Amino acid sequence: MNSLSSQNQRVLSGMRPTGRLHLGHYHGVLKNWLKLQHEYECFFFIADWHALTTEYDNTGPIVENAMDMVIDWLAAGINPGSARLFIQSQVPEHAELHVLLSMMTPLGWLERVPTYKDQQEKLKEKDLSTYGFLGYPLLQSADILIYRATQVPVGEDQVAHVELTREVARRFNHLYGREPDFADRAEQAARKMGKKNARLYHDLRKRYQEQGDHEALATAQALLENQQNITLGDRERLFGYLEGAGKIILPEPQALLTPASKMPGLDGQKMSKSYGNTIGLREDPKEVEKKLRTMPTDPARVRRTDPGDPEKCPVWELHKVYSGEETRQWVQEGCTTAGIGCLDCKQPVIDAVSSELAPIRERAKEFIDNPSLVRKILAEGREQARDEAKLTLEEVRRSMGLDYR
Repeated sequence: MNSLSSQNQRVLSGMRPTGRLHLGHYHGVLKNWLKLQHEYECFFFIADWHALTTEYDNTGPIVENAMDMVIDWLAAGINPGSARLFIQSQVPEHAELHVLLSMMTPLGWLERVPTYKDQQEKLKEKDLSTYGFLGYPLLQSADILIYRATQVPVGEDQVAHVELTREVARRFNHLYGREPDFADRAEQAARKMGKKNARLYHDLRKRYQEQGDHEALATAQALLENQQNITLGDRERLFGYLEGAGKIILPEPQALLTPASKMPGLDGQKMSKSYGNTIGLREDPKEVEKKLRTMPTDPARVRRTDPGDPEKCPVWELHKVYSGEETRQWVQEGCTTAGIGCLDCKQPVIDAVSSELAPIRERAKEFIDNPSLVRKILAEGREQARDEAKLTLEEVRRSMGLDYR
């Protein structure tokens, strides 16, 4: 259930600090973030604690990698005026919520996360028999829940992590969402909406709870979302009261499915540093052109006069990303008839990639030359993030009976 108004829906997303980014990151993540930052209240963070789950014995590059990555975010157009940018480890509230959630999260929930066994198989050379590795999906849950994020942009392979977060939030709300005077406080909150809205809310609540009328539930939820004169805490109480539960302290987030990156590497495989087939966002223009000019093509085209098949050529995959219908038709006809050579085929891709990277490279220079500006952006984002995280933790501590004031 989404308990925040459509104007106030929050998105949470992060990246491990792997250093400078490449076109695969740009097309797979950053272009989506550029869109989301204008549609939602966004929190984007550097997941440096998550980097420790597999690189705890190699922490040297983390700080430099984090700064390089943030420069690429800013150069790509992520706007600190539209989104909060911060480093995970500089918001210690993430860690506190992680500890509190770990006290009530069944061990079996963590062991069944698909990536737990998958990563152990893929990274056999590393010792992953640590609590940090087992518990990292719960740290992800804390990352999301500390901001009461309603939307989490993920690929198909990460949906299970969002589902775990939903289960954790549901269990937490079930255990701790019952205030001793919950019903009285919910009734007081309803009165704050005004007589007409309060009467409508009670009528819809009765229809849902007594008759199972889900249309009434949806109408009541929409009514609450549009209330401007009640606090977030009162809104959460009324959502819980509506459904016959307690106060919703930690709203359940939704997975915001993002399409898989269609950006292939220079060899036709997925673009990845581990494959050595990347083009960096800030790479020297001459080096970018050289990489594209020397890309492998259809092996059947030994000589200029040999016809080829675009589907067997890695360059064709780049045309699918960068070229319009007219250019793709020209490539199809020219390749299959040997009417054009491979260098002719590559030129539109070279032009398009160069055009895409030029403004990114130019914007990056401003931040490279002024590292104090980057630190200032991260410091402001940290303070904004901490303000929100503290509010959540106050509510969490109070609900768990850990409020010593």
